Amino acid sequence: MSDMKICALTMVYRDYWALAQWYMHFSRHLGAENLFVVAHGADPEVARICPGASVLTIPRDDLEHFDRRRTDMLNGFQLGLASIYDWVIRTDADELICLDPEQHSSFADLFAKHQTSALFALGLNVAESEEDKPCGADELVLGLRRSAVFTPNYSKAFAVRGRAGLKLHGAQVRPRHVRRFALVMPRGVYMAHLKYANTQALADSYSHRREMATIPGKGLPGPAWANPGTDSRRFFQQLHALPEIPWNEAEAEAYSLYPADPVREPERGVVRVRRDQPKIRTRLPDWFGST
Repeated sequence: MSDMKICALTMVYRDYWALAQWYMHFSRHLGAENLFVVAHGADPEVARICPGASVLTIPRDDLEHFDRRRTDMLNGFQLGLASIYDWVIRTDADELICLDPEQHSSFADLFAKHQTSALFALGLNVAESEEDKPCGADELVLGLRRSAVFTPNYSKAFAVRGRAGLKLHGAQVRPRHVRRFALVMPRGVYMAHLKYANTQALADSYSHRREMATIPGKGLPGPAWANPGTDSRRFFQQLHALPEIPWNEAEAEAYSLYPADPVREPERGVVRVRRDQPKIRTRLPDWFGST
């Protein structure tokens, strides 16, 4: 297990606060030399935030069919890394994979327990509360935030090995394997989505989200990017309307619901968690702040 090689891959455009969180988190677990960042457009700030990581810059001159082309490109990079690494972790820059230390001592420990080609994590939207202090670029946000909502939409595939890919929040496998592919979501593995964990960084992101949503062309982000303030207000309204459930009860309920009855799409070669509105609010245990 000590010889297992693991890397992490992400893609970013201007989301500096989230990228700093991603880098601090995964460099502690994997080492900066095993981190790979795709910069969508030339940006020296990315390398400054991620010292020791490998930064690859790609052009930002054609954004049509953005999600499809992004997925295909990252799957290609991932496949190349899989020739060197045993496992490739891939998340967005605002997503951290957190391991319960009582169940997994490290990523190598987690991966050694599973023979599957893809692993899923139980998703959480982490939220800033009114009483929370601001989180600086060099502070670990999970040490400062406790409010969270379990969400099936972010209960995503996050790590693969071999020729498996990631697509539409799920695992991408050969179409003939879709019907019998097991969706493996280990207990004690969580995807912390940070979009709502820093309201100042969220407000700062509005301009480039609107920019992308209003560029002429096909296959660009939809209404949530065109009206990012509306999307954020809706999330916080839903959060405040939900009762807060103790962690152990909330986690058990989410785990019983989200991995069950996965969506299987042979035409796309995708297996993923079934999407639904998040309804389970909780408080993160203290160990999140030291992962």
